[in-house]
Amino acid sequence: MAKSPRVEAGALPAEALKEPFPPIRLPLQPPYPPMEAASVVDIPSGPGWRYEPKWDGFRCLAFKAGDQVLLQSKSGQPLGRYFPEVVDALRAHPARRFVLDGELVVLREGRLSFDDLLQRIHPAESRVQKLSAATPATLVVFDLLVDAHGKTLVDRPLSERRKKLEALPASTSFLLSPASEDRAAAKRWMRNLAASGLDGVIAKRADAPYAPGERAMLKIKRARTADCVVGGFRWASAGGEVGSLLLGLYDAEGKLHHVGFTSSFNDRDRRALKDVVVPLREPPGFTGQAPGGPSRWSTKRSTAWEPLRPSLVCEVQYDHFTGGRFRHGTGFLRWRPDKSPMACGYEQLKPSGSRAALKRLLRA
Repeated sequence: MAKSPRVEAGALPAEALKEPFPPIRLPLQPPYPPMEAASVVDIPSGPGWRYEPKWDGFRCLAFKAGDQVLLQSKSGQPLGRYFPEVVDALRAHPARRFVLDGELVVLREGRLSFDDLLQRIHPAESRVQKLSAATPATLVVFDLLVDAHGKTLVDRPLSERRKKLEALPASTSFLLSPASEDRAAAKRWMRNLAASGLDGVIAKRADAPYAPGERAMLKIKRARTADCVVGGFRWASAGGEVGSLLLGLYDAEGKLHHVGFTSSFNDRDRRALKDVVVPLREPPGFTGQAPGGPSRWSTKRSTAWEPLRPSLVCEVQYDHFTGGRFRHGTGFLRWRPDKSPMACGYEQLKPSGSRAALKRLLRA
């Protein structure tokens, strides 16, 4: 089972992105900080809200002036060399200039594939070219910061920017992200589009200007839970307490694979964990894929971990599961003494629903 690098959506390994941006004849110059979102629990209601799907990809600002096209990541780094097919497509667009805000995604079998997207960040030019043909990326666009006349729109309301975005000449260069003022539509996206790999919903004020670098929009993510076996733990770096629980899932052959961790405990609960896990220390813990050490994709941390007898089951909340593991740390919800460890398998994480949902959404 292949391990996927644990990396934030849109956050890329720093050593892979070093080249500076050349100047471009536009009123906005890269690196330009994109507008960001604050997390909230529920979809806001009331007049003046506009809703969009939240895409699971790499945030991307696309700058075009004539034949010059520059792609910028959320962190302000160049992306163009990794996605030459996107650069070529935007260069072929009839509009001679623009700055677009959107998300780079890879579509595979009707779903968004973040694993395939991660593989596109590769230092070898030959590999980049091969992957650009095998797993081409698509730019899904949701905002227009500079129009086809070279005029900046960042001080204009979203409603006006959206109209100008929709008025750009029709082209296959990018896909237009759906938008709706109907909260019921946003709720349907949250409820029905898990099968497509969407990440939730974004809510924006229709009368608001573009606010670079500010959390001026809202994001609402789907809440997802899983029952996992605790196959081991790591000690905290100081204090002699348990730092994190290592989570596992069984495959069809009965092997327990490490899939992530949870460390969302307060001080009191963390002290109590020692009495729960220490009596269960027993190798091997994980019988399949075991916890690894640091890599270029993650922060440095100790490789030491304590194996446990696979008897503890807990329910955790997570946001993404890709490449055989939780992409980020999970949130501990509760113990599940009623659940058999062997019942904690990968099948509970398989998406449900029609994979045609994403195609219908993009045609809306």
